[in-house]
Amino acid sequence: MSAPKSPEPKSPEHCETMADVRAGVDRVDRELVALLVRRFGYMDAAARIKTERGAVRDEVRKAQVLDNVAREAEAAGLDPDRLRAVWDVLVEQSIAYEFAEWDRRRPA
Repeated sequence: MSAPKSPEPKSPEHCETMADVRAGVDRVDRELVALLVRRFGYMDAAARIKTERGAVRDEVRKAQVLDNVAREAEAAGLDPDRLRAVWDVLVEQSIAYEFAEWDRRRPA
């Protein structure tokens, strides 16, 4: 038997207690992890596709990603600099992951 499904957390505007807030944050964190698994799957694909190790770090592409995120954040009413900072860490971790995956696929 599977565990009973927990109730949907309240939307932020309907939260009345810190328990409501924490349940919502926990749900979003689970969703973010699932999305990051998918994103890192693309890093696996990039490591498989790129034939040169030096192609893993692409500063032009990194700048595009950060600019895209800043635009999306601003359009959503969030501080673009704050999200740019979060994505900078995400992109750097993605690059490090891709380097490791590139090396794993091509043992010296």
